[in-house]
Amino acid sequence: MGMSVIISAATTEDAEQILKLQYLCFQSEAELYGNYRIDPLVQTLESVRDELTANLVFVARLGDEVVGAVRGSIDQDGIGEIAKLCVHPRLQGHGLGARLLRAAESALADDQSATRFRLHTGHRSETNLRLYRRAGYAPVGNTTGQDGVRLILLEKDAAARAYVASA
Repeated sequence: MGMSVIISAATTEDAEQILKLQYLCFQSEAELYGNYRIDPLVQTLESVRDELTANLVFVARLGDEVVGAVRGSIDQDGIGEIAKLCVHPRLQGHGLGARLLRAAESALADDQSATRFRLHTGHRSETNLRLYRRAGYAPVGNTTGQDGVRLILLEKDAAARAYVASA
């Protein structure tokens, strides 16, 4: 008998599992860039707890195990910022990342009145870029993270989420 993966709002009790999952998931990104000082790998437990308090954070659970996570916040211009989307390596490629992304988008639009969504990923992260393009995101610029990694900024209108989700 298999278990279903459930997406739900994270609680402060999830902080340690989120941090461990994030550390596991972002190893491949660090290897891709030859940089093991990327933000998700140097974040502290206290910082994750702060994000749980200040932001919308969703987790994917398989039983009691957190197997995916995503953060969302709203900026002063009403843009929903989505960050640190990660899925356990053994569950990647099954649509869980897209489900987490939709959960963050829905909450940001419905609860925070986001008018647009913005996220970023490393310029070499083809799997991430493919996911975001399928979800309706388009590149709008580039920047360099504090860790020195060149990032592609992607955005989409919040109104577009309904059309992409039904496609």
